[in-house]
Amino acid sequence: MQRLPSITAGLILLATGHAMAQDRILISSDWGTVTAELADNAAARVLARMLPVTLEMRDHLRQEKTGTLPAALPEVARQRDFSVGTLGLWGPDHFVIYYRDGRVPQPGIVILGTVTGDVSIFDRPGPVSVQVRHAR
Repeated sequence: MQRLPSITAGLILLATGHAMAQDRILISSDWGTVTAELADNAAARVLARMLPVTLEMRDHLRQEKTGTLPAALPEVARQRDFSVGTLGLWGPDHFVIYYRDGRVPQPGIVILGTVTGDVSIFDRPGPVSVQVRHAR
């Protein structure tokens, strides 16, 4: 019975998502490393559990780098607008790092987090391999 309170507290954290509110990740490449804070939603929580991952990313529309995750993330609310530094999900498994402001067509993107570092390192043409892992 001693473990019941801690199990209950853990279930409350899982149900509310508050344990993820400050989860930080590192996104590294040959071009540099940035830190990002994950959003407080189911898709970001699943992304955090799949880390570390290496993604081959390509430039798309000179506004973003995009790469395919090893598995689909859950569907959560989407939005159409994004800003510099937004981490998003286009489709069920397409991870996106936006280095410019903009707007996407319907159905929009799932917000996975926000880069807190200088995302302009990705503002260059061509593909890049990135490693996404938990910040220590």
